Amino acid sequence: MHKLNLPKTPPPPDRILSAANSFSSSDVSSGASPSDKTVFAGDNSLRKRAILGKSSKGLVTKLKNLPQSPGVYFHKNSKGEIIYVGKAAVLKNRVRQYFQKSRSRDPKTQALIAEIADVDWMVVDSELEALFLEAEMVRRYMPRYNILLRDDKSMVYIRINYDDNFPTVTTTRRPLDDGAHYFGPYLSTQSVRQALKFLRRIFPFTTSQTPGQKRATLHYHLGLDPGLEEGKTSLEDYRANLRRLIAVIEGKRKNIEKELEKDMKQFAKTSQFEAAAKTRNQLFALKRLNQQVIFSDKEFLDISKDHALNELVDLLGLKAFPRRIEGYDISHMSGTDVVASMVVFTNGASNKSEYRKFKTKKDQNNDFYNMHETIERRFSETNLKRWPKPNFILIDGGKGQLEMAIKARDARGVGDVPMVGLAKREEQIVINKHASNVTIDPKTLHKLDGFVTESGDFVLINLPHNTNLVKLLQRIRDESHRFVVSYHSTLKTKRATASLLDDIPGIGPATRKKLLKTFGSMHGLTQASLLSLEQVIGKTKATLLHRYLN
Repeated sequence: MHKLNLPKTPPPPDRILSAANSFSSSDVSSGASPSDKTVFAGDNSLRKRAILGKSSKGLVTKLKNLPQSPGVYFHKNSKGEIIYVGKAAVLKNRVRQYFQKSRSRDPKTQALIAEIADVDWMVVDSELEALFLEAEMVRRYMPRYNILLRDDKSMVYIRINYDDNFPTVTTTRRPLDDGAHYFGPYLSTQSVRQALKFLRRIFPFTTSQTPGQKRATLHYHLGLDPGLEEGKTSLEDYRANLRRLIAVIEGKRKNIEKELEKDMKQFAKTSQFEAAAKTRNQLFALKRLNQQVIFSDKEFLDISKDHALNELVDLLGLKAFPRRIEGYDISHMSGTDVVASMVVFTNGASNKSEYRKFKTKKDQNNDFYNMHETIERRFSETNLKRWPKPNFILIDGGKGQLEMAIKARDARGVGDVPMVGLAKREEQIVINKHASNVTIDPKTLHKLDGFVTESGDFVLINLPHNTNLVKLLQRIRDESHRFVVSYHSTLKTKRATASLLDDIPGIGPATRKKLLKTFGSMHGLTQASLLSLEQVIGKTKATLLHRYLN
């Protein structure tokens, strides 16, 4: 039996937790029995039984041996690369659908099927676990055919602000750097909400906090809410409950079942019969999860659900699929604190771990110059070695910004990288006729109900704002804008704070740094008591500072 060779795991985005960091499941493939376990170890390496044979004969044999169990399947090409990952309520039904000749399919589905040389699968106990495991596998291996599912209508995260004084469990399409824990992304909003609906019956949680509310909500009386408003559950117990919920989301259901069984016996032993009964009900409900229907194999996967990247390739005649798209924007205040952002979308989805920010070497109230410097630095010899070369670049701006970005790109010898702009007012795609390295396809333009206008060396593509391509470009542009404005605000606040402290005699750079690190901001510093200041910088300096601030 050979080892299955899978790609290395990419680093997870900041604060987005793995959906199955320690997922246990049975692997039933090529003779492996249901008792054979697959474990995601701490280093995220995947160990599982091999699938023998990459020939069509071997594939046919394996299709016959598909189990009638929920799980996750892997389509692989002739090189052994994973090109698609999917979940199934019944593996036998779902995987065999790809090879049914009677099915009418779109071109992209046909393209996928034409590349399939091998099939792998992993069996799990329930559709719930298949849902969470699929998200982890897509995030981990980023198969190129899965990117077509990643759009605003399908991709969703589970958000748990565990550390708040009133923790909630919600879903969102845009994870933020707000201290909350995010799980995902998941490719089906409906399936995630259905899964949370079942999990809420086992591990009650609140979804929102109403300001001023002091009475427990109706959901508490239905057994779906902890009742923090009336103190029905302590914050400590509620967080313990959320820890178990998180463990199930991470694929550690078996561990939680053992934990609940242990607690139930302990409660019974100490005559806490009400608590024992409650724990018993949780345990039984958790074990019954494998009977719940989260999704259905009757809904055949449409891998062309999101056409945005296909439209981009077809409309602009790109030579290769744009796996890495970079977006750039500039922000400053009348030429001060000039900063730039580089956001990265990998296979159509934001990849926050790859984001970068720049502080221009010279402050200028000239966005053309600032964009030129940013692109020039991005394509420096050092940064070309540190960061992968992009397949496509989007500049936030019109003809001027795009022209300067192209000059900087060409000066660095990477003129083959396609580069366009997106004008804010009309959301026009701005193209340099001679240097954007793209070719407009008239048929695709007509198909998208678009038209072009010319302005000197530039062509402006006008598309309906509800097209998938425009929505994708807007997402990239908006994200680059959000990221750069956030960085600019941080610098501006630091400069204003440093300026104020600079005027206080006896407060040097080391003291300023210590104060800001301790109190977080100028606002926190002004609210600090004299005693608090003394504990940080001593009595003499604290007295001076407190007198100055108050």
